[in-house]
Amino acid sequence: MPVNVRICDRPYRLREPYYRLAMTAAGKHQVSRTDTSRRSGRQGRAGIRDVAAAAGVSITTVSDALNGKGRLPDATRRHVREVADRLGYRPSAAARTLRTGKSGLIGLTVTTYGDEPFTFTEFAYFAEMARAATSAALARGYALVILPATSRHDVWSNVALDGTVVIDPSDHDPVVTELVRQGLPVVSDGRPAGTLPVTAWVDNDHEAAVLDLLDHLAAAGARRIGLLTGTTTDTYTRLSTTAYLNWCERVGQDPVYESYPAHDPCAGAVAADRLLARPDRPDAVYGLFDPNGTDLLAAARRYGLRVPDDLLLVCCSESTVYATTEPPITTLSLKPRRIGTAVVQLLIDAIEGIDEDRPVEQVIPTELIVRTSSQRRPPRTTVSAPRSPSKN
Repeated sequence: MPVNVRICDRPYRLREPYYRLAMTAAGKHQVSRTDTSRRSGRQGRAGIRDVAAAAGVSITTVSDALNGKGRLPDATRRHVREVADRLGYRPSAAARTLRTGKSGLIGLTVTTYGDEPFTFTEFAYFAEMARAATSAALARGYALVILPATSRHDVWSNVALDGTVVIDPSDHDPVVTELVRQGLPVVSDGRPAGTLPVTAWVDNDHEAAVLDLLDHLAAAGARRIGLLTGTTTDTYTRLSTTAYLNWCERVGQDPVYESYPAHDPCAGAVAADRLLARPDRPDAVYGLFDPNGTDLLAAARRYGLRVPDDLLLVCCSESTVYATTEPPITTLSLKPRRIGTAVVQLLIDAIEGIDEDRPVEQVIPTELIVRTSSQRRPPRTTVSAPRSPSKN
């Protein structure tokens, strides 16, 4: 019999054979989707019980091995992880949240420049550190969320974090204080000042690094070493500047330095120009921030100074661009990849309550990568051609 079908609010009439054909096709399509759903659903996905059975261990052992908990032998952890990988086991984030009350999310933020339009991932140090931190978090089953220190939106309350890494917190940092008040563990990349209540911290020995590079410049012939430094109160800036002032007092040199807001690259170029325009112009300079190296190189050219003949240069940077400048510039590396990995490991250990008598303070060694800009060429000597024996 004819059947009324309404398409776009207009009635059409289909004869019964065509109607049956259409319904049969629709039914086949529906069955196909159901079958596909079954094939790709839970029946083909390994669970924690499957991993335990295949590995010959308990479900608790599997959980501890995959989450980095307990005091299992390393061989057991490797065995369980290999079996889980072979079976394609992936833990459910939702199930973990219900079971543990944790979201599996950890935060990363820079609070020192929170009130400024500062995109810290544009700088090589922060980019390398964040990349390593992300990898370390994923290896432990967590995801890293990069958050601004301040925002028009209350992103901190909208993201359920298990803990946070704070880079270079300032004195009496309000973000750190509030996170701790909420009961979240906080690990800082940078030694906290005063009594800032962080759970743990990872940093370099900035005093030793600065003293070593200043001695390096002095050994290369520098007699008046200058410094480009920042105006912030973070411990990196404060400790590095204090080390420079102490070195000047030790060797009997008057300090020659310029300060500027480190979040503003344009201000760095102006400060480099001011430093080389001084009547007591230095014959060597160390720049604490990036891109101090290229700023100083450009300023030296404006004043007709040759590097390294008239001016020795060193800057703190992880950027590879300094290996290809003319001349190549000596850099101090703070090893941000090692720091990024260390802060995440400490934070996740604190989140999961793992206590393996690890120190809550870790110091990562620095590396001075010496290039042409800090190596003064030896004076030229003229060698006369050998004379022919005189004839008598």
